[in-house]
Amino acid sequence: MEPPIEDVVGQISRRHPKYAEKAFYFVLDALHTRLHSLVPPRHVTGEELAESARQVAIDRFGPLARTVLEHWGIHSTADIGEIVFLLVDHGVLTKQDSDSREDFEGLYSFEQAFEAEYPWGR
Repeated sequence: MEPPIEDVVGQISRRHPKYAEKAFYFVLDALHTRLHSLVPPRHVTGEELAESARQVAIDRFGPLARTVLEHWGIHSTADIGEIVFLLVDHGVLTKQDSDSREDFEGLYSFEQAFEAEYPWGR
């Protein structure tokens, strides 16, 4: 029997204190949000997940999105990728052979995505 997700995420977070435990749940939620928008469900690319994370952060935290993510240790799309691969390494997520951490690098700057392009008119 597999341990509960809370135990696994807590263990990962303790081993990798750069990221708050909430950062792992946030990335999982962004993935879940993206998967539920796909009919039929399919593999999600790094770019799609990073964009979903941006949208979930804006929807959930508004103008504080960047501040919240950075408080949790997520400063770039590369951090999203690092969290994904920590989850893969611990058996929470799976990946395709073609997936890599580099898929998440430099997809957007947090300053641009959460400040300059923030949808202020909502």
